[in-house]
Amino acid sequence: MSVYIFMRIFERKPAQYDGWIRIFTRGKLDVAHEYLVSRLKKGDLVLDIGCGTGALSLRAAKKGARVKAIDINPAALEVARSRADRENLSHLVEWLGMSAVELDKEKTSAFDAVMSSLCFSELNQDELMFTLSETARILKSGGLLLVCDEIRPQKLVLRTLNGLLRGILKIVVLMFTGLTTKAIVDLPGKIESVGLAVEYISVNKMGNFMQIVARKPF
Repeated sequence: MSVYIFMRIFERKPAQYDGWIRIFTRGKLDVAHEYLVSRLKKGDLVLDIGCGTGALSLRAAKKGARVKAIDINPAALEVARSRADRENLSHLVEWLGMSAVELDKEKTSAFDAVMSSLCFSELNQDELMFTLSETARILKSGGLLLVCDEIRPQKLVLRTLNGLLRGILKIVVLMFTGLTTKAIVDLPGKIESVGLAVEYISVNKMGNFMQIVARKPF
């Protein structure tokens, strides 16, 4: 529960990031990634926001998608580039040092899909709404938004328990990094507010992690 906040510590050691995340999430993040990329088609032009060490980007490339992967962490991008080279996928992925709040640089209706894993919860409210609004703009008609991230549980009991444990973890992470994440409140509602239609939602048993697929109307 709330192990996703520990990603802030793991980000300090990008070379070990994927291994630790896989252990702490018991492989469930890999399953979530696999589902998201299953919605892509060969030849799709995809933007990966907050790509980190490239786990989601490289899965998409293996599907034959062309990926523009952005992140503000140069060390993570270096790990991602090395992984792409080893897996002979460099020709399908462009790695860029760029933040979500720079999406206004992208062309309108440019991408078949926009995806993000455990990044939106790092943004504040204004940044998140800007990112979602720009995502709606840069998606082609019929394009997909593919997201998995930490959310605030809807059920009161789970929300209370999650809040208590998350508060403890937050203190630990702040001590190590000076940074934290914020569980997202009503992610489907926020996505729909920018004009995208939610097609699929999956929430884990603890109610604190969501996979979501939304589409830009034709």
